[in-house]
Amino acid sequence: MRRPTSRLTAGLAAAAVCAAITAGTAPALAGDGTGDRPARTHDHMARGRLVSATHLGTMTAGQVRTWLASEEFDAASVRYGVDTYRLVYRTIDPRGRSTTASGLLVLPRNNDRWLRTVSYTHGTTSYKPDAPSIADGVWDRGPAVTYAAAGFAAVAPDYLGLGEGPGVHPWKHVPSETSASLDMLRAARQFVPWKGRFLDGQVLATGFSQGASSALGLARALQDRADPHFRIRAVAPIAGAYDFRGAELPALLNGDLDPKMSVAYAAYLLTSWNRVHGGIYEDPSEVFEDEYASDVEKYFDGTTPGPDMLKGLPGTLGELLKPRGFEVLRHPSGAFAEALRVDAEVCTAWTPRVPVHLYKISDDEQATTLNTDHCAAAFRARGVHTPVIDVGDKLYGGSRHLGANLAGTAQTVRWFTALS
Repeated sequence: MRRPTSRLTAGLAAAAVCAAITAGTAPALAGDGTGDRPARTHDHMARGRLVSATHLGTMTAGQVRTWLASEEFDAASVRYGVDTYRLVYRTIDPRGRSTTASGLLVLPRNNDRWLRTVSYTHGTTSYKPDAPSIADGVWDRGPAVTYAAAGFAAVAPDYLGLGEGPGVHPWKHVPSETSASLDMLRAARQFVPWKGRFLDGQVLATGFSQGASSALGLARALQDRADPHFRIRAVAPIAGAYDFRGAELPALLNGDLDPKMSVAYAAYLLTSWNRVHGGIYEDPSEVFEDEYASDVEKYFDGTTPGPDMLKGLPGTLGELLKPRGFEVLRHPSGAFAEALRVDAEVCTAWTPRVPVHLYKISDDEQATTLNTDHCAAAFRARGVHTPVIDVGDKLYGGSRHLGANLAGTAQTVRWFTALS
């Protein structure tokens, strides 16, 4: 939900790779994510294997402050200039098949060779070019730049099917958001030695809205030792929709949230989850009114700009959904109910052993704050105290939900800095 250990071999090989990176092409060698030696060139299936790296730009600290302030991001934590890169890397799709994904890497322009990493997972977008590694707007890259300018290596995965990733994005599919985030960390670890830097293995995870669940999913995976190098240090999700079945869907159906955004989220959920999980419909006309049934899947296939998608959809759920559509959302069953259960497991199925702060904004018009309350209660039931922090009154484009990203990022960077 959005608006919007040892250094790798040097010498001639490093010079060639740096030249390729500068030119925006794929390095000839890349680590395999399991050690420091370069990967074999035929090992195309290795998860996290770096496919290409493109230098996107450089900003001084002063430029970063001005740039962030232009979209109301708090620039108080800025200490350094930054370099931004787009990484393309190997990962897996929801069925475990090899694919590629892209993401944004931002490095501070300081003298630290060893860097702690912040993973930021973004909110909902349905248009491929709106992903952080492609879109160059402040909203899209602001959080990652904020963390890098404070001295962290910041990674922001685009997720599957967004940015330069092939196929269609599986929206709100936490398992693939987790694998894409983990493999983005691995790709960043392979890349940074070519810039004379190293990742120290400590990861601070944060994310906004859709990305809040992704951040918890990554933290859970790292705590379970999904990678031998990386360790989760702390987690700070912002304005998440963690409990779709118990909080988000009831609020959406009861008219407690913004009507137009409720239409967009309902349409995105039904089309995406039918594609990934199946069992919701065989033809869109079974759940969507005829006026919208022929177009609704295209609105969420990555090729339709967000404003065009919103313009093409109606203003209310009553105009969008047939009785069968309402029935699916009100009384989930089968594969849809199972997918909702898995989605909620970021709060219900693990016990964090690191600090977790849950950030919310009161009267959130897109992700009801009951999501955060339910997540905190689930952790509390497992004996874990997770502070729930209201970020205060902040608007962005008239939206409190989007304002939570601005205010939550400002508070999270301060917390992460204090932990370091």
